[in-house]
Amino acid sequence: MLKVLNYMFSKRTLPVLVLFLGAGLIVAFKTFGWGGAPTGKYEKILHNVGDMLQQVHYSPKKIDDEYSKYIFKKFLADKYVDEKKSILLQSDIQTLKKFETRLDDEILGGNVLFVPAVDEVMRKRLPEIVAIYRDILSKPFDFTKSESANFNSDEYDFPKNEAERKEYWRKYLKYAVLDRYSDLLENREKSKNTAGFVAKSDGDLEKEARERVLKIMERYYSERLLSKISLDDRFNSYINVITESMDPHTTFFPPVDKRYFDEQMSGRFFGIGASLREEDGNIKIATLLAGSPAWKSQQVQVGDIVLKVAQGAGEPVDLTGFFVEDAVKIIRGTKGTEVRLTLKKSDGTTKTVSLIRDEIVQDETFAKSAVINTPKGKIGFIYLPEFYADFSDAKGARCSEDVKKEIIKLKEQKVDGIVMDLRNNGGGSLYDVVQMVGFFIESGPIVQVKDREGNPQVFYDRDKSVLYDGPLAVMVNEFSASASEIFAAAIQDYNRGVIIGSTTTFGKGTVQRNIGLDKILGMVDPNSDLGTIKLTLQKFYRINGGSTQLKGVASDINLPDIYEYTKLREKDDPSSLPWDEIKKAEYSNWKYQLDLSSVKKSSETRIAASNAFRLIQKNASWIATQNDKDVTLNLKKYQEEQKQIREAVKEIESASKLPAEVDVTALNEDLKKYEYDNGKLERFKAWINALRKDIYLDEAVNVISDMVTQNNLVYNKK
Repeated sequence: MLKVLNYMFSKRTLPVLVLFLGAGLIVAFKTFGWGGAPTGKYEKILHNVGDMLQQVHYSPKKIDDEYSKYIFKKFLADKYVDEKKSILLQSDIQTLKKFETRLDDEILGGNVLFVPAVDEVMRKRLPEIVAIYRDILSKPFDFTKSESANFNSDEYDFPKNEAERKEYWRKYLKYAVLDRYSDLLENREKSKNTAGFVAKSDGDLEKEARERVLKIMERYYSERLLSKISLDDRFNSYINVITESMDPHTTFFPPVDKRYFDEQMSGRFFGIGASLREEDGNIKIATLLAGSPAWKSQQVQVGDIVLKVAQGAGEPVDLTGFFVEDAVKIIRGTKGTEVRLTLKKSDGTTKTVSLIRDEIVQDETFAKSAVINTPKGKIGFIYLPEFYADFSDAKGARCSEDVKKEIIKLKEQKVDGIVMDLRNNGGGSLYDVVQMVGFFIESGPIVQVKDREGNPQVFYDRDKSVLYDGPLAVMVNEFSASASEIFAAAIQDYNRGVIIGSTTTFGKGTVQRNIGLDKILGMVDPNSDLGTIKLTLQKFYRINGGSTQLKGVASDINLPDIYEYTKLREKDDPSSLPWDEIKKAEYSNWKYQLDLSSVKKSSETRIAASNAFRLIQKNASWIATQNDKDVTLNLKKYQEEQKQIREAVKEIESASKLPAEVDVTALNEDLKKYEYDNGKLERFKAWINALRKDIYLDEAVNVISDMVTQNNLVYNKK
């Protein structure tokens, strides 16, 4: 039954298990009507994805000529094609126009011709772009001219001819150089009185800025787009354009991406125990995990450059042009297998190191807690970065079990209230969020789910015991999504605690399941050699009947923050599914009723009197408006604008620092847990120090303290 309940919710493409059991599997496959045998790999993937979208997606769009036109336009502006509309010419678009109304036919059974055609055009144009930026960056820019540029690709078309394309690149590169040139001038001014400092001329600094931009261009366009991005990469991206046109969370995973996704979800993987970072176009070793294969070898050091990676005796892959995430994917693999790293050491020598992959547990990403001491008592704090669960291992990490342990630890400290921090938590396992809400209520419905046929299902907490019945505050922000929203909504609907944070959470109220693209075993085994589709099958609803889709969860107490005016929520994506509501579930409010109006009024009074929150709101609003205007290419104007922006950011940073730190204390058992690894211990201490300066946590603690002192509430310490 546990596996049946393991639904997955997340803004960041988290998988969802749904009730496809027994005969239901047979019915599903018959419903697909998969017939015929596509000839090539691309056809198999595309046709199977098309069948799934039509037959299984919660709310599929009709795959017809209009849909084809949409995909045509969307893919040409894809990250692996020409999202800035700066590579292809309008003549190229006209050449490809013959595919504009044929893509639906390809999806529904035709041969895959469009992506290879796009790839061919890109391979023709990319060397031209490399030649263009190299030529432009070989000459100095004149930053005294009064000119501006618009780089919002939604507001202009592909260039009409080569001259127009080159003019775009001139302005784009001029702005990129201007940004770095301005920084170099500022650093020169700051350092002019430093002993031994040798000031460079304006001309030398301008040349240095151009060289820096050239290095970035070379890495992205020459080393990556031209040399590394293959037809397979463009095809995989094309499939994602198709899936995400149905809704933002229906996604295609090639096999290696699916493995990486599972690792992120479970909190464990098989690798070498080294974290990577990108620096000056190189992939470097950033940290080593004590006890890991890399650490034990004594041949890998922090700062080493990873030049190549080979699988056992296989041909090494050159990491030039790779991003960190790409490098991580090929370094990780199956337990017990060999991976060979070619490293450039700090002394300039090159060395090949053979390592055997072993299990690496990312326990730093698991739930953790601390105690906050206040004049009115102790407040417990629990941080949960995601609703993680290792479904491949019955004994693996589960966030509900970890949070349960943290609650017990805090109760032993006799805390008077608990703050649950779900800020930036993108979601995860529904089974675990149902369990977790159950820790704070006696029993009852937690969330409702509805499929494409309109059939509702209610998930309950059936355990009448309550692990913690004291004051509870839940911290959220714009990036609290999916399972985080279920938790916050349930706590709010039961009037069990206070939701505090941004005006609303992210707004992801859809349910996904990972399905392999194998026609026979896809429903049972999501790890197909053809890849996996994470498909939206259902929507979830609050127990009050309203969906969290699009609207999210509105905070009871709103705290101004710097992300409020950014367009990053679900409602800002035009392909998102709409909000709706269903029948309310039967439930009773929490036995100790909270006087929310009193708590809210006290918080609003503090916030209104806070110069810090006032400055944060004012400056965040102003900074957001700066993103919607043309950029200047004049040095003097640019410096003036940057000065204004820096002052606004400085005000926000200054306002966010508390005049008196929150008294946050780590539990001794947690400090001992990290003793074996100095790196982890230092990062844990840094986390504690950051909490002490957190203005949002400070107000959450004030809110909890108000709840503790309410005369009309009765709380039991256990």
